[in-house]
Amino acid sequence: MQVYQDDVQIPTAARITYQNITDDVKKIIQTSQIQNGICLVQTAHTTCSVLFEEYVHDKDFNGDEYLQVDLNRLLDKMIPREWSENSNYRYPGPKHVAFLQGLAQQDANYPSDPATVLNGDAHIRGSLFGSNQTFAIKNGELLIGTVGYIYFVDWDQNRPRNRVCHVAILG
Repeated sequence: MQVYQDDVQIPTAARITYQNITDDVKKIIQTSQIQNGICLVQTAHTTCSVLFEEYVHDKDFNGDEYLQVDLNRLLDKMIPREWSENSNYRYPGPKHVAFLQGLAQQDANYPSDPATVLNGDAHIRGSLFGSNQTFAIKNGELLIGTVGYIYFVDWDQNRPRNRVCHVAILG
């Protein structure tokens, strides 16, 4: 069995961000030279997900595909966004805020502004949708049909970030 791994670098905005990474994954499969097997697409970020969905040609003024807009509207009803520390969320809690402020002194990826951790909604959405998708590879091709696309979703709207999506090919 062969194993090949690579990463996709994804800059995200200070709002829920859907990034179509289908072509990136296809290039990694091609580079791997693995003809038959499986492809795991995974995020290690707890406020992100990997989704498999139909590509929609129509977009709103923000550039979001209509299906993504519909999904966000539905999720906003079920899992309201955490806009302030006075929301209905218990997260992050004072001990966790103190932990993250200590982490910010060691790692620039964790800003010391407590408002950046008001993202309980993003953690819940990430948990519901999961961190990965697995796809079949046959004759060097990703078996996702004609309209299936792979999206990396950053549910966290608090600040722009540089995210990483891991791709592992086994075959």
